[in-house]
Amino acid sequence: FLRPLGLRLRALRGVPFAAPPVGGLPRRAPRPAARWAGVRAADRFAHQCMQGRIYDDMVFRSAGTSEDCLYLNVWAPPAARDGAGALPVLVYFYGGGFQAGDGSEPRYDGAAMARRGMVVVTVNYRLGVFGFFAHPALTAESPERASGNYALMDQTAALRWVRDNVAAFGGDPARVTIAGESAGSFSVSAQMASPLARGLFAGAIGESGAFFSTTLATAPRADVERAGERFADSVGARTLAALRALSATELLDASARRGMPRFGPSVDGHFLPRSPAEVFAAGAQARVPLLAGWNSEEAGAGAVLGQAPATPENARAALERLFPGRGEEAARVYPVGTAAEAARSMTDLAGDRFIGYSTWKWLEEHARTSGRPVWRYLFARARPPEVANPQAPPARGAVHSAEIEYALGNLGTNRVFAWTPDDHRVSEVMQRYFANFVRTGDPNGAGLPPWPSGAARAGEAPRRLVIDVETRAEPEPRARYLFLDAARR
Repeated sequence: FLRPLGLRLRALRGVPFAAPPVGGLPRRAPRPAARWAGVRAADRFAHQCMQGRIYDDMVFRSAGTSEDCLYLNVWAPPAARDGAGALPVLVYFYGGGFQAGDGSEPRYDGAAMARRGMVVVTVNYRLGVFGFFAHPALTAESPERASGNYALMDQTAALRWVRDNVAAFGGDPARVTIAGESAGSFSVSAQMASPLARGLFAGAIGESGAFFSTTLATAPRADVERAGERFADSVGARTLAALRALSATELLDASARRGMPRFGPSVDGHFLPRSPAEVFAAGAQARVPLLAGWNSEEAGAGAVLGQAPATPENARAALERLFPGRGEEAARVYPVGTAAEAARSMTDLAGDRFIGYSTWKWLEEHARTSGRPVWRYLFARARPPEVANPQAPPARGAVHSAEIEYALGNLGTNRVFAWTPDDHRVSEVMQRYFANFVRTGDPNGAGLPPWPSGAARAGEAPRRLVIDVETRAEPEPRARYLFLDAARR
């Protein structure tokens, strides 16, 4: 039994879903958690998985880092106690570039969405060298002849826990929607592609990112194994026993040193037998409704222009540098005729290259091969000035990760920004869309602006929903993404 916290909602924190992966270097895929007798307290968040302090905007409610970190948190409405009908379930994976993050972050708190009639689960998963280290010796000792992707298998283990246990909290294991932002969104695309996760969820939400990216892709297993060998050599460990003799802190410190390999997802032959792009192209992914999108300023123009000002001349030079021999073609979809156009187009291009294109391609391929509906959005609400700097110039667009608190109803957990009634109205609308999708696989509902399905039609651009103070549907700027798609080939 678990002893919950809270009266209006049942909130359980720090629930083990897998055995502690302790002992330094990851050794294997997650294993089931041990059973316990009697009552186990579930009133505080478990430790974060091992990570450095990378992102200033991350706030944790857990006590610190540890290898012993494979826990999840559950928020359930009180009606679930009373034998009411089974509720839909939202399982959320945090972002952080697969290097940082935690299910205790206030922006992911599940209470607001649980009050909309669902069970909400946040999940911890291993990160960095602990989550993705691969090595030929690890592959050889594995029953699956694979190493790496432990973090993604952690997520799948949590989904199996949800399947087996969520009914005890009033949830319906047949109505699970997986969701996530940034690395969490990439994770959703990977879970859709993996045969290990098949049948564990009925819908998917992606906020900014998928494994169709030029900036974060799944490497071949051999490449990650070679990186593992370089890492081992650099720390003077010639055997797995020597690697495993290193403490978790030693491994974390070594992985943070300049020039060390950075470990991430790979095509390991087990969790991912093929790249997600190949899986989706073949229609072999989980065929579930997909709602996904990105933000209006995922990256700034400086990511393309460097220190150069956004003039037409500088923008044209950047387009030619990025797309040799196709600069003029690029300027037709990213116009740079004036300084204002150049600034806007270089911001759009930077965001598309970082996140927008990969998310677009995910939606595009799923719409083409799955036979299930897709729903496209652009989140455009710029955050207000910071409380500490009310005279700061207003933001021009919605930056990367800005939508999280709006989508999950957690503006009040972020005291950095001076939220306005308009921000709360945008949050209300976005929560309602997401809650509708979790319940039915369709975000539309009474009192909301219509959200058209995002399937492509011959000779017609799909429509997407622009989420802002005035939420509206519009044709997507399809020519941009078709150009980027062709430029990749």
